[in-house]
Amino acid sequence: MLNQQEKKAHNINLVTPTMYVYQIIEAIKTARKNGLSIPIIYNTNGYEKLETIKMLEGYVDVYLPDLKYYANEIAQKYSKANHYFEIATQAIQEMNKQVREPVFDENGMIQKGVIIRHLVLPNHMQNTKHILKWVKQNMPEGTYISLMAQYFPTYQAKGEPLLNRKLTKKEYQEIEKYFYTLNFENGYMQELGEHEEEYVPNFDFSE
Repeated sequence: MLNQQEKKAHNINLVTPTMYVYQIIEAIKTARKNGLSIPIIYNTNGYEKLETIKMLEGYVDVYLPDLKYYANEIAQKYSKANHYFEIATQAIQEMNKQVREPVFDENGMIQKGVIIRHLVLPNHMQNTKHILKWVKQNMPEGTYISLMAQYFPTYQAKGEPLLNRKLTKKEYQEIEKYFYTLNFENGYMQELGEHEEEYVPNFDFSE
């Protein structure tokens, strides 16, 4: 962490770090004693135990949780994550309790706060609308939400009839319209792309 700070990194971004929480806390303690001052970002899929997030209070400056699924049957089917929505929303509310809405520096770099991410899935417009409605009704007015349009099918998703294609322009426009209908104050909306799969590493060792 200190080496990254010396290299002028804007933050320490911990991606899917849950299994290392105990070690991370001790590392942050040590790093801060030795001069670490840049923000710690906790980048997570949102499916976190409440007690895990409570352990991180005071150590994490920015939370970037996903909020993927509203319906339990969808979460169970696609991610084998039982009670995903209930667990993730409890965790996100605790994150918000700790760090509140985002604060940015003069260069637009986040220093503190929560940004909720949601990946829009093809054929699941209602899932996204339920997620957006929950955020609007249950999170503070200034909550930031990041809508992502980058989904494309890979591995077993190619065999799922409802997931075996990218989003259509019509689908994403429907979500955009709903997003604006809810009058969110803050957020990001990703442009509908065409070449996301080009950025996925080749995992079959053929090249």
